[in-house]
Amino acid sequence: MKYFSLSLSLLFSNLCFAQHNLQLQNKDSLQLKAQNCKKITVVGAIAIPTFFIGYGIIAQGNNGLRKLDKSTHNSIITNHPGYKTKVDNYIQFTPAVAVYGLNALGIKGKNNFVDRTMIYALSNIVSTVFSYTLKHTTKVTRPDGSANNSFPSGHTTTAFAAAAFLHHEYKKVSPWIAVAGYAAATTTSILRVYNNKHWVSDVVAGAGFGILSTKLAYLVYPAIKRNLFKKKTMNAMIIPYYKNGGGGFALVYSFKK
Repeated sequence: MKYFSLSLSLLFSNLCFAQHNLQLQNKDSLQLKAQNCKKITVVGAIAIPTFFIGYGIIAQGNNGLRKLDKSTHNSIITNHPGYKTKVDNYIQFTPAVAVYGLNALGIKGKNNFVDRTMIYALSNIVSTVFSYTLKHTTKVTRPDGSANNSFPSGHTTTAFAAAAFLHHEYKKVSPWIAVAGYAAATTTSILRVYNNKHWVSDVVAGAGFGILSTKLAYLVYPAIKRNLFKKKTMNAMIIPYYKNGGGGFALVYSFKK
């Protein structure tokens, strides 16, 4: 009887140990799956703007894509001769304005005022570096011949950076908010082509650079915040900005309740 009791004890101990190992394995498996899903999501998110950028860059040296640029341009000036509008100068910023407008109405986004402002500022810095560097490196002539800084479209870059900003802040609230933001950005890009200021490849690449800039800002900002603003409370800050030939400084102040 004594040996039988000992055998049962050992059996139950082994069963408990096996169950514990199985739980650990399941936990590790779930964590691994979560990490893999996160990696796939990040890769997928970067793949789309990378494709747009790749298209724009390849188009600069590809005869077929250049013909598409020129045929689209010729079609527009034939069907809409003398078309001009300044609407694109303003709607490029509407998705970003919507972020602050929705927050003012009490519809909270992903981040607080300071964090989202810092992220948007970082996005603009990255997109400006992309846009300014390539404009002065590629020296692509605009369709109207007014300048040699057509690639990529700065207006489109700004618009899609703002649309991606709106998307990130409100994707958990409603997908239609993001749709509205990207619709405004797409309208901006179309008007840039209709205004005879950009080729199709310019605005496609601009969309890619804008989206990628905002995604990079959201990826990098947490590390910047941890290292530069550790144990510090940010109430006010001055942010330099440069946009489409102009610039200045923006004062941002956070009010505490």
